[in-house]
Amino acid sequence: MNSVPGIRVFLVILVGTAVAAAWRPCSASGEPAPPKATCAVVVKKSTAEDRQWRKVVTAIKKKHNASVITYNALVDESLDALKQKFPRYTCFVTKPEDAGRDFVARVHRLTRKLDDDPYTDTFWGILTGYDAANALAIASHSKPLVVKKVASGTEFATEMVTEGQWYDELVKNKHVKKEPGGKAKELKGPDDTTKPLVDLLNNYKADLMITSGHATERGWQIGFRYRNGQFRCAGGRMYGLDTKNVKHPIKSPNPKVYMPIGNCLMGHVKDRDAMALAWMNSVGVKQMIGYTIPTGYGYGGWGCLDYFVEQPGRYTFTEAFLANHHALVQRMNDPVTDARTQRRLLGDLNVVAFYGDPKWSARMAKMPTYYNQKLEIKDGVYTLTITPNRGEDSFKPVNTNGSERGWRPIVQFLPHRIKDIKIVAGDDLNPVVTDDFILIPNPRKCNSDSRYVVRFKAKVIAPG
Repeated sequence: MNSVPGIRVFLVILVGTAVAAAWRPCSASGEPAPPKATCAVVVKKSTAEDRQWRKVVTAIKKKHNASVITYNALVDESLDALKQKFPRYTCFVTKPEDAGRDFVARVHRLTRKLDDDPYTDTFWGILTGYDAANALAIASHSKPLVVKKVASGTEFATEMVTEGQWYDELVKNKHVKKEPGGKAKELKGPDDTTKPLVDLLNNYKADLMITSGHATERGWQIGFRYRNGQFRCAGGRMYGLDTKNVKHPIKSPNPKVYMPIGNCLMGHVKDRDAMALAWMNSVGVKQMIGYTIPTGYGYGGWGCLDYFVEQPGRYTFTEAFLANHHALVQRMNDPVTDARTQRRLLGDLNVVAFYGDPKWSARMAKMPTYYNQKLEIKDGVYTLTITPNRGEDSFKPVNTNGSERGWRPIVQFLPHRIKDIKIVAGDDLNPVVTDDFILIPNPRKCNSDSRYVVRFKAKVIAPG
């Protein structure tokens, strides 16, 4: 993803090093773009040769008409092939024993190296599972998911979902429920919410599960400020364990996505007894994010709520994850960001995993958003129009529960890659225009009649 003339110079922060770098226009070399592929599967050679895991690779290959890239030891070896193919989507098929913290960090760094800007250059996901059969089930699943039912162990913006329930990790006995077409109501929940949360998976059949609070690779502590039960796993199976040591089996096969936005280590596949694998293996999770380290700053996790849940229907889960990562990189590289914040953002840069088939579509059911964004393309002219819907509140945080919430930039993905970009209107909004997305820093203040327009000329260099 390359920058364009007129865009500000950013301070590019590499791991352990801070260097100043001026971005080059994507057309600077004048050379034609390399061949493009819609989707690529990247897999370790030994995994591709494994009889059971070969089925996983074949399933994704057929499902997305994908090309296959293999490497011998480290995923970094696939860089040259990825640069050549420059795929829109990249699926990293990986055995669980290879899907640890280091692998996630390497994928992050790798996917930002396909061109010379600091942004991630492809929608990516790590497709793994408790075993090959679990990974194959994820790879073979095609039916898009429209998220209507949301269950959570922490507060979320109920006004942005069709229906949902949450139990407060901070306030004992607080239970909030929203029925379809109604408003959220506060109810009194039990002291121990282990079984009610299990029931939201087993009986309510939530499409999206959200969690926060204390966790390790081995379990989730449901209460943050008070004693409560836990979710644990064994042998790839998830169960609830309440404060009386009573087990509550979880049997929830319906396809869903999982957002442990504030949990430490939930995304770290330390070994086959990791919680992440149990979520995928026995709780129907087809896509999930998760920290591979104890959470710190929180921008990389909590911010996914800002894009996915609080802009319902606008982004797939894959797109929301990448939009938030683009926002993190933009803020980290913005010269106005203080050094302390830059260091904190750097700590979140390579530590949130995205698991699942990145091209599979999971999207929130449409609801009214705080602002509209519309992209129009005509005769090589691209026009992005932002229309506030809530007057002065249009760009304010929808919900502030968690860490580093709200004030995210506006992100618009393009349907194809472009080059020779020339901004003709809206430069005062400080937009970042790359080969496949537009980012506008959050305007923060607006009047009810304000409209924000960025217009630029560009040439198509690859199909979507």
